[in-house]
Amino acid sequence: MALVGIRRLLRRALETLPLEEVQVISPMHNYLLGVENLNRVLQEELNPPAPGKKEYQVGKTTYRLGDKVMAIKNNYDKGVFNGNLGRITDILLARETEELTEDTLLVEFDGETVAYGRSELDELTLAYAVTVHKAQGSEFAFCLFPLSTQHWYMLQRNLFYTAVTRGKKMVVLVGSKRALRRAIHNNSVQQRYTRLRERLQVLAGEGKTG
Repeated sequence: MALVGIRRLLRRALETLPLEEVQVISPMHNYLLGVENLNRVLQEELNPPAPGKKEYQVGKTTYRLGDKVMAIKNNYDKGVFNGNLGRITDILLARETEELTEDTLLVEFDGETVAYGRSELDELTLAYAVTVHKAQGSEFAFCLFPLSTQHWYMLQRNLFYTAVTRGKKMVVLVGSKRALRRAIHNNSVQQRYTRLRERLQVLAGEGKTG
């Protein structure tokens, strides 16, 4: 049910906003509402296969012309950094292009086109949905944050705050009220820091000599 709502809400948002300004942010990679499954579902919804549309398979991932992708590694030679978002603008096959030694994806980042050979595709991932960690430092006009009890141990106040502050104009929460309550009230990270600070103070006290 949540997936149906997510697809519908994104479609509505994309009626008035470009894909670059619409982002799903999830706490985890795994489970139904995790980044991996959401990217598969949203790719099929927003950029489905079509006759004549180029696509390229790498392991379990299919990249298509027009896909939203994210760089997940720094590449100083290309001027691309971890977290940069882009769009696939072309897919070139080595067997069809004499100048190429390997199949290549062309990705546009902020108006600059960058080439990624097949051997470099571990530096990219689909980015219709990204983790809270990867979204840090970025802002979008429209953000959607799925809340699932499957992500129980990652439903923490600090992560929730980071997610909802990525939205410049609108933030939509989709999921269960129980998961929302957990995200709001779970301050376990701060509690761990507090316990660590107390333990360090004890150790510092034990180390004192008269």
